[in-house]
Amino acid sequence: MNASSIRTSRAAVAAVTASALLLAGCANMSETQRNSAIGAGVGAVAGGLIGDGKGAVIGAGVGALGGYAWSRYMENKRTQMQQATAGTGVQVTQTPDNQLKLNIPNDVSFATNSAAIEPRLRPILDQFAQGLGQQPGMEVNIVGYTDSTGNDAINNPLSLARANSVRDYLSARGVPARTIRTEGRGSHEPIASNATEAGRAQNRRVEIYLGERAAQTSSAAPAPTYNAPVGRPAR
Repeated sequence: MNASSIRTSRAAVAAVTASALLLAGCANMSETQRNSAIGAGVGAVAGGLIGDGKGAVIGAGVGALGGYAWSRYMENKRTQMQQATAGTGVQVTQTPDNQLKLNIPNDVSFATNSAAIEPRLRPILDQFAQGLGQQPGMEVNIVGYTDSTGNDAINNPLSLARANSVRDYLSARGVPARTIRTEGRGSHEPIASNATEAGRAQNRRVEIYLGERAAQTSSAAPAPTYNAPVGRPAR
């Protein structure tokens, strides 16, 4: 085995090992964090076979994007939503895997123990839905949360009902229902302490994620033609 092959093999082993460690550490991550970490690991494995291992770094960076593109449209959408939510307490950010995230607190979204959309949330959702129906490759993921008051038998259905209410509102305003996923995570994955009322208020929230799938191009060679007579080239 020559030196180049040895380096490539070592790089592949290192990339696979790094990916295994990433997967092992995903247990305590949110879904978005898991997707980003797994994407990074897969990219590192693929990249580790390129350029005597130098591709591992490149592959990890590409894989971490998770297949989403941050286009001019996405940047304009972020600006639009920042303007629409100014002063409301809604946080508008770009996630590591290139999704647009809206973190909507309870006082804007829903009353306690209710899945009815608050009036203050409607103009925000109107702005969010604007134009999405005509934009190909868009995916919307809505996640509802509660605080730790009560038990899972109450909190899990309530958090899902809230996410579904947002889905139905967006769908009624032109966002294709097939592009929307909803989840209810109850009191799991808190972002603040449930020991105080202020912390519980932060944990009662809805998160909306908008992702634009990167265009997929095929580099596969055309299939060979087998219908030519034996001994004669295909035309």
